[in-house]
Amino acid sequence: MNIRRGMSGDTVTSIQQRLVDTGALKGRADGDFGGGTESAIKTFQKAAGLNPDGIVNAATWEKMFPGRPMPECQLASAPLIQRCLALTGSFETGKQPPDCFCGVTGDFDGQGISFGVLQWNIGQNSLQGLLKEAFDQHTAVCQGIFHEHFDTVRAMGEAPVNDQLEFARSIQTRGVVQEPWMGMLKSLGRTPEFQDVQVQHATKKYETAKGLCKQYGLRSERATALMFDIVTQNGSINDIVKAQIFGDFKSIPDGGSPESEVARMRAVANRRAAAARADFVDDVRTRKLTIAEGTGTVHGIFYDLEDMFAITLKPNSDLN
Repeated sequence: MNIRRGMSGDTVTSIQQRLVDTGALKGRADGDFGGGTESAIKTFQKAAGLNPDGIVNAATWEKMFPGRPMPECQLASAPLIQRCLALTGSFETGKQPPDCFCGVTGDFDGQGISFGVLQWNIGQNSLQGLLKEAFDQHTAVCQGIFHEHFDTVRAMGEAPVNDQLEFARSIQTRGVVQEPWMGMLKSLGRTPEFQDVQVQHATKKYETAKGLCKQYGLRSERATALMFDIVTQNGSINDIVKAQIFGDFKSIPDGGSPESEVARMRAVANRRAAAARADFVDDVRTRKLTIAEGTGTVHGIFYDLEDMFAITLKPNSDLN
């Protein structure tokens, strides 16, 4: 798996520490692969006689860590629902797994706190169920994170929504959640237990995405990811857009080939984007075409679905 700008986690920390040790990176290893880390990698690559593209590929990894196996995609063995969730969550939060599962956003939109891979929030009463399930089913894990704040969080989940919003705003400064709350929430989001809770709460969207794949004659993992992103970001495909898509399909041979699958996904992506609110059209189109094509840049971050999320053009066995 190539490691590049936008990624985060322990592997990124190891790379940064190596760059600090060689003098290519000034500062400390923080686990976030940003522009500074990318620049430092280019410096390292130039010194090592490699192509300075700022991406840690196999050749760069070998120069950094001789004899040490390069890490594989951590989602390679995960169920497709989790891979789709991670991709859409990365678009939503700007973070790669596992950090996309613990995104925390303050009250910029009047929703109190938004948290998790799909930014469930207090104002719409979508976050409370996840927290309750985590506290009820994984009590020891949650107590080990929140300690003396455990009862406060549990009580907040049972209070009227207005009181929950008031509490959420009390632990923020200018819309940014303050410590220790930011750190505790992120720690919860990184646990396998809470990630599983998030996956379970995304099941309905995944089932809807599968239904759309069948409706539009799409078969692949990538198509399922496209439909999941549409369900999550845009809600649905209305009848007018549906008619336009099927009109486009008439000019695409349906031989079951990868080329046909990609062409159909492009049609879905372009038509759904065109139907979005005017100021969101470009964002929706870029995001959807990135999935359809398998690669692309969204919000300044390059995505390779197969390399980073193990999402391919192989048939989705869940559609059988």
